Parts: sequence; structure tokens; C-alpha cells
Amino acid sequence: MGRKLQYQLDDDSSELIKRYEQFQAGKGPGYFDVEELETIVDYFLRKGKTKEGSKALDLGLKLHPGNASLQSKRAKIYLALGETQKAMRILESLGESTEYELQLLKAEALVKSGRTKEAEFICQTIIDNEKEDIDNISIDIAFVFIADMNIEKALYFLKIGDASNPKNIDLLFELAFCYEQLLESEKAIETYNRIINIDSFLSEAWFNLGQVYFVMLDYKKALNAYDFVLAINENDSLACLQKAHAHFQIEEFAQAIETYLDYGKMTGDNWQTHLFIGESYEKLERYDEAIEYYKLSLAEKEENYDALTGISICLLEKELFVESMIYTKKALEINDSAPDAWVYLAEALVGEDNLEDALIAYIKSITLEPNQPDTLMAIANICMDRGEWKTGLDYYLAAYDLDNTLEFIDLFIAVAFFKNDDIPASRIYLSKAIAQNLDAYRLFFEVCSDANQEDFQL
Repeated sequence: MGRKLQYQLDDDSSELIKRYEQFQAGKGPGYFDVEELETIVDYFLRKGKTKEGSKALDLGLKLHPGNASLQSKRAKIYLALGETQKAMRILESLGESTEYELQLLKAEALVKSGRTKEAEFICQTIIDNEKEDIDNISIDIAFVFIADMNIEKALYFLKIGDASNPKNIDLLFELAFCYEQLLESEKAIETYNRIINIDSFLSEAWFNLGQVYFVMLDYKKALNAYDFVLAINENDSLACLQKAHAHFQIEEFAQAIETYLDYGKMTGDNWQTHLFIGESYEKLERYDEAIEYYKLSLAEKEENYDALTGISICLLEKELFVESMIYTKKALEINDSAPDAWVYLAEALVGEDNLEDALIAYIKSITLEPNQPDTLMAIANICMDRGEWKTGLDYYLAAYDLDNTLEFIDLFIAVAFFKNDDIPASRIYLSKAIAQNLDAYRLFFEVCSDANQEDFQL
């Protein structure tokens, strides 16, 4: 069975493409044989240049009218354009050919037409009829199903190829990709390690291994993999960035800053780098330095919501509430549907004892994102300060439903129930509060000085 693997180009293809482009520019001869034209069309399709591929095919059919191989390329172009039925008509007109690429195109057209079982039969037939090169054929077949996100079927054929040649690195990369898509992380890790055992200097394998560990939240192992990438290529900016992120995730903020600075030197991507560094300094509670870097980021990109909110948070921590509101309001001008910015505004208003406007801002945030237990508790606190006992209790209970581990939440609910004259319920929550903090009993009676201690004998 004659074939040319779908995803490979000849070693001298660059010279061929150069000769073709010279012809198109009127600077070279205009004859190309069928195989050369197939290679040219494939090259443009692989680059996503469907229009140029179609133009090269038109030349081919002028030079070699009626050639079946070139006709199949027309079907390939139709498939690339999503015109599956046109492709199918061409493929059916070419008859029952056993030519490799034609069979593969038929399988692709069938998959895109929803006729998956027929496509599987063709692919299995290809595999069954071949005696060699099974690994590379399996890759070609797998791509047909990967394009349709039928990962399980792609994996099935890749495993056949892997059994034929367990050292095919290209196949192993696709195998690992499928495992990742199926969230089978341990198998993906095992596969990337197989690649590394074959060639320990393949930085792509080390990087992908690091990414799998990162997704698994195993940041230490991710760091180790990124270090290998950078040992192979010290200028790999993406590995450097991911290494910095990993340091950040395990709260190694000083190391994260150092690595983010290295990334900035590699890429010149200063506004984002400064943003990451600002956040790292914020986590270290070095707020002045954090503000400095956030402002650098803001200077490089004015419409920078994250830098504005970063500055506002740092100013909140420094209890500079009026200054914090200035930056929060600028952030809200960029995105007034961001619930976190409304919270920052509310917290600054609370700091200025403007509880009325703070309550409005908190409620705006909750309207945008109801799943905020801390914000619900903050609203409840304001309601209690205003003597709105029933409303305060409702908000405390709503916060409790979302997160019953909030600090002092049981104590606050106990107080709210007491203020609502529900002594039995108050006693229940005070008991829970004392179980968490023995000082809760004293605090309760400081707030509820009119409570009868005999009603709260636990």
C-alpha cells in the first residue's frame, strides 16, 4: 500500500517552497511534479494558509489534470474549510482506493460527518493491513480523532503504535497529551518520563512534565522539572515564568520575585512582570514596595484593573482609606461588575466610618457574586451596628451556610439570636463558639451585657 505520512515533510521541502515562491513572484521556472505539488499544498495547509494551498493545487491540476492524488488534496482543502460534504463527494468519486492518504482523508471526512463507526473501521483496516511503520501510521490516525476531541479513540490507536515502537518520541508526546486531556495525570507523568529516559535533553518533555505537576498542585516537583528546562536552555522564558508562579504558589515569595525579575529581563514584558512582583511583595506585607511595582505596571498599562486594585489593597492595609478609594474607583471605571472592587471600596468606607455607603457597596458586590461568606458577614456586622437585629441574623446565617469555619461566626450568630429574643438558639451557637474558643463566653457577655447568665449555663 503506497503512502506518504500526513504530518511529515521531506528534508528538502524548504528549498521546494522557496522555488515555488520564486515562481509565483515571476522569478523561476513553473514546472513541479505531482509529489512536489502535494508537498507544497501540505506545507501551506499545515501553516493554516488554506488560500495559498488552494492556489498551489490549482497550478497542480493545470499541470497534471485529473490526477487522483491532487484531487484528494482538493478534498483535504475542503475539509480544512469545514466543507465536509464537498470533500466527501470528491473522495467518493475517486473510487475504492487503498492509497494511504486517501483512506485517511475518508476517515477524517466520516468523523466530521458524524459517521464515527465507519471512520473507525477504515482506520482499523489500515492498521490491520500494515506490517511496518505502525507507530507513525497510528499518529496520523490519532490526529483524525484528536481533531474531533474523541480522545479515547485516539488513545486506542496510539497504544497500538506504542506497542509497535515504544521509543517513538512523537507518538509518546501525543500519548501524554491524550492522558492529560482525560485527566489521567499519573499516566501522563509516566509517559513524559519515558520520553526523558529516551532523550533527557528534550526540554519540551521536562516543561510538559512540570505543567502536569503544576495542575496537580505538586509545585515542588513542578519546580524541579522547570529547573531542568532552564538547565537545558537558560533563556526559556515560559519555563522561567512558570517557575516563578510555582514559587508563588508555595509562598516562596522572595524566590518568586527573583524569578519574575529574570523573566522580565528575558522578555521585556514589564507591565505584567511588575504586576506579579507587586503581588509577591503584597504577600510579604511589604506594602510600600508592592505599591511601587504596581505603579510601575500601571504606568506601562493605564487600563490595568489588577494594578489599581493591588494598590488599593495595600493602601487599605496601611489604613490610608481615602487614598485607597481613589484607586478603587478608578478600577471600577474599568470594570464596575467586578465584585472584589466593590468589597475594597466598602472596606475603605468602613474605615472612614461611612457605614451607609459601605453597606451599599457590599450589597452591590453580593448582587454580582452571591457566594461571598466574608462579605455576607461584613453586611451582617453593619446591620447589627445599626440595630437591625433580624436582618443581621439573616446575613450571618447566609454566611454560615456557605462557610461555617469563619472566625467567630458562631459567636456572632449567638449574639444575633439573643438580640432577636431567641435564647435557646443563642445558647446552641454560644456552645459551638466556646468549643472553638474558650474566650467566647466572656466576649458574649461583654456584647450582651443584659443577658442573664443563668439562661446560658452550658
